[in-house]
Amino acid sequence: MPSFDVVSEVDMHELRNAVDQANKEVSTRYDFKGCDCSFELNDEVITLKAEGEFQIKQMRDVLRSKMVARKVDTSALDIQDIEGQLKNTRQRILLKQGLDGDAGRKVSKLIKAGKFKVTTQMQDKQMRVTGKKRDDLQQVMAMLRGEDIGVPVQFTNFRD
Repeated sequence: MPSFDVVSEVDMHELRNAVDQANKEVSTRYDFKGCDCSFELNDEVITLKAEGEFQIKQMRDVLRSKMVARKVDTSALDIQDIEGQLKNTRQRILLKQGLDGDAGRKVSKLIKAGKFKVTTQMQDKQMRVTGKKRDDLQQVMAMLRGEDIGVPVQFTNFRD
């Protein structure tokens, strides 16, 4: 029976490149001259360090633009509160990886609401969708591409 997996993954190589480009832009921009501003990527956390809240907000915009240019979905970012004050301001941005419980339930609900002739099964942080016809699976993919689930979704492991 044909099947595919619905996953939510961020290309870490492209994300690292986007963070490096954002660091480079911040170091050369005129409005950031003389300030200690930087981006750090550790595992699944991006840390923004600056001298003030205004600069943090501008750094977020720079990071988003670099991610969009490298085709990394910005909906995978979970922006935390700004911490610290003057000269020591920082913000953590967490990456959403995998379909957690809420996103998995939402995907399953959407598929059931569409009344497709497929079955879904949650496997760790991905969802397997199985159906008798390939066309049914392609309709499910098209429907999921058009919906806002809260995390970026990709389709892998398509089997006939």
